[in-house]
Amino acid sequence: MHSFNRTDRTRRLFVQAGAAAAAAPGARAARMRETLALSGGPKAVTLPADRIKAVTKWPRYGEEEKSAVLALLENNDWYREIPALEKELAAHLRVPFVKSFMNGTSALMAMFFALDLPRGSEILAPSYTAWATTAPMHFFGYVPVFVDIDPRTMTFDLEYARKLVNSRTKAVLPMHSFGNPCDMDRIGEFARQHGLVVLEDAAQAQGASLQGKAMGTWGAMGAFSFQSSKILPSIEGGCCTCQTREQYERATMFGAYELPATFPEASPYRTYQGTGVGPKLRIHPLAAALARRQLARMDAHNALVDAQVRKLNRRIAELPGISYPYTRPDAKRVYWASNLIFIDERKAGAGKAQLLKALVAEGVAAAEGRYDEQHRYRLYAENKWWDHPVRIPDDLHGTTQVNRLAVRLPLFHSEAGELIEQYAAAFEKVWAHRAALSKG
Repeated sequence: MHSFNRTDRTRRLFVQAGAAAAAAPGARAARMRETLALSGGPKAVTLPADRIKAVTKWPRYGEEEKSAVLALLENNDWYREIPALEKELAAHLRVPFVKSFMNGTSALMAMFFALDLPRGSEILAPSYTAWATTAPMHFFGYVPVFVDIDPRTMTFDLEYARKLVNSRTKAVLPMHSFGNPCDMDRIGEFARQHGLVVLEDAAQAQGASLQGKAMGTWGAMGAFSFQSSKILPSIEGGCCTCQTREQYERATMFGAYELPATFPEASPYRTYQGTGVGPKLRIHPLAAALARRQLARMDAHNALVDAQVRKLNRRIAELPGISYPYTRPDAKRVYWASNLIFIDERKAGAGKAQLLKALVAEGVAAAEGRYDEQHRYRLYAENKWWDHPVRIPDDLHGTTQVNRLAVRLPLFHSEAGELIEQYAAAFEKVWAHRAALSKG
């Protein structure tokens, strides 16, 4: 199941110029002569642990972040960082309104509050996501309807979603899995056909885009996370994007008791100054300061990570049974937390567990790539939490397939040519011995 674009000219040139040499008979024969580390042979990955950590460490905070935090501690002018961050995010995303929050979960909750739908409204959302996408819906009387993912892209399966629409369906909430953009143009057209509000969970996709338009800005509202594993890390933090002033004011009122007085005189929400609607969800000013400095170099860093991932993935995808998620040619994906690849046991000729064990022995930081399936959690099966019962699907085949095939590899956050070469050699070495592994 090679899910990359075989018409990609860059990939063809790479295969012709580099990967073909590694797959040549002489190279394969050399790999066959090497004893697996699992059987007592030398490891393929020989870089010292401290050098590997230097390449894979995330998040990264330098002198600029440290100086900014220290300056705030010295002068006590903390809170100016928050509106400055929101202004810079709005300009970067090219969206009218941005409101920051203490984390991505509270940004999603503010988005649900701003949505202002009748209780019992259903929202189409993937099961393949973190709890924050769907679990908080019950606080607002909304009910998630679980949608499968396309196993080729590991993102929202629109054809599956079409079968779930009914009179209670009011919104659709795709999540850009591991930074891979969903088909927001097609999802938007589907939503217009059925009168649905489009929302986005872009927590894993800061910096990704489709047709030049940023993820998190295709719908009425979108949510981002700045938690420490995320692409824009502030240790904790998040934000909600809004296309209209009313959405922005409702989202702001949900978590900021002190800001309604800044709304226009005619705003119906201005009178809630001093209370909001209860929660206080303000981003910590030091987190805002960290996020601002990270934002300034985020795009360049995303490009570097993407280049490193491509170098490795295009090399190892020449091996039988290895592929990686497809990304549309008109999309720019980013990478959250891991480089997720797929290993098809049948095509590889050995079990995934056996291959992973051998790779780890060679020094590759490879692990199972299973991700959350919300429909399997108890919360959704207990009717006491929901205005009406959540429909629990028997099986989401795309989700099951992705979790069966997925393997996590680390991301490389700086130039990593030597480590990539050693990782590729480790894969080629293990694959050269896969027949023996399958018997073991």
